[in-house]
Amino acid sequence: MYIFLSVATALFAGLMLTRVFRAFHLNFPDVTAFLIAGLLIGPYCLGQFGIEGLGFVSYEDVQKVGIVNTTALGFIAFSIGSEFKLEALKHTGRAATIIGIAQAVFASFFVDVALVSLHFILGDEILPIPAAITMGAIAAATAPAATLMVVRQYKASGPLTSLLLPIVALDDAVGLVIFSVSFGIAQAMQGGRLDAISIVVNPILEIIFSLLLGGALGLVLAKLEKLFYSNSNRLSMTISFVFLTIALSYLEIPVGPATISFSALLVCMMLGTVFCNCSEFSDDIMNRAERWTAPLNATFFVLSGAELELSVFSHIPYIVIGVVYILVRSIGKYLGARGSAAAVGCDEKVRKYLGITLLPQAGVALGMCNQAAALGGIEASIIRNVTLFGVLIYELVGPLMTRDALMKAGEIAEKPAEKQDRNRFRKN
Repeated sequence: MYIFLSVATALFAGLMLTRVFRAFHLNFPDVTAFLIAGLLIGPYCLGQFGIEGLGFVSYEDVQKVGIVNTTALGFIAFSIGSEFKLEALKHTGRAATIIGIAQAVFASFFVDVALVSLHFILGDEILPIPAAITMGAIAAATAPAATLMVVRQYKASGPLTSLLLPIVALDDAVGLVIFSVSFGIAQAMQGGRLDAISIVVNPILEIIFSLLLGGALGLVLAKLEKLFYSNSNRLSMTISFVFLTIALSYLEIPVGPATISFSALLVCMMLGTVFCNCSEFSDDIMNRAERWTAPLNATFFVLSGAELELSVFSHIPYIVIGVVYILVRSIGKYLGARGSAAAVGCDEKVRKYLGITLLPQAGVALGMCNQAAALGGIEASIIRNVTLFGVLIYELVGPLMTRDALMKAGEIAEKPAEKQDRNRFRKN
């Protein structure tokens, strides 16, 4: 009963806070409301009253419903994979690929350099190098949901928007690869096993076999979908395959001194990519899946907010780490996008505003953060709290900056939500 009550409370709190935001005309994305709702029902707020089920009394209580986060992460990655349709990529092709890779690598590299440098100032007890490297990898990820929401809400269209959508999808794919390599290095450093197998071989095997497993499952799913005549049954089959993919990603296969492991993010992403390119029913199935997983994703964000340890922000060094992470990641995203856009011949408006639209960060970064919990100790605590702090700030201002950038680029004709508010005000 406790688990069901906790999930119900989390979802209810998140949804109600979105209504509070709307009542006060706060034009923030829903994910921001979900994260704040998580803070409110977490151990430092409502949980202080000790009412089990109506607030998370401790972080152990949040972890008891961790299966929700794991499941949501799989569906988030599956949805990202669906953005890689070959027909759409033909129109953006070379430019989207170069920019997508460059801005993700720039952000990761900039944060790595900044946080490793900060390590030598603050010391290993406050900022261990494994944590710095892992946060550098997390910095590459962008929030596709937040970006797509702004584009759809304001009906943006134009060269910048056409380039932005495939870049957002590719960005997270690149980020997942960077994270797999960086996290492997971080685990090797933490365990004192700085050898080629731990740093190079195992991460490469994880990437290759994750893509192979996801691709194979995607082909099987596309074939099985043809056996059904109802899209409802096809949706059920798709959901079952996502669950199956998540389960198989826990496998570890020893091969001599190396180990073949799988990334749930990469496997589910490849499942979505192959499925959407091989199945004629994919568009309708993905639309149905998006509606089915909406409450799951909402709960995921609320639980992620509940995991934020507010106590760490009473320490000045942790605040410094968070501020440096946010500022340096933003600079890396902007310069990487601007430089690569210039290199492929994009016009000045695209060069100037594209980097700003790539700042939002949420679902994939939080998923990476959850995986990084395997490091344990102070490393896991720093990564979780700095990332969640960054996500909260980015989701608060990122979508607003994306909207303003698209407006300045001339790709939003008007702001429908604000226009409606003005009309209601005039009538009153």
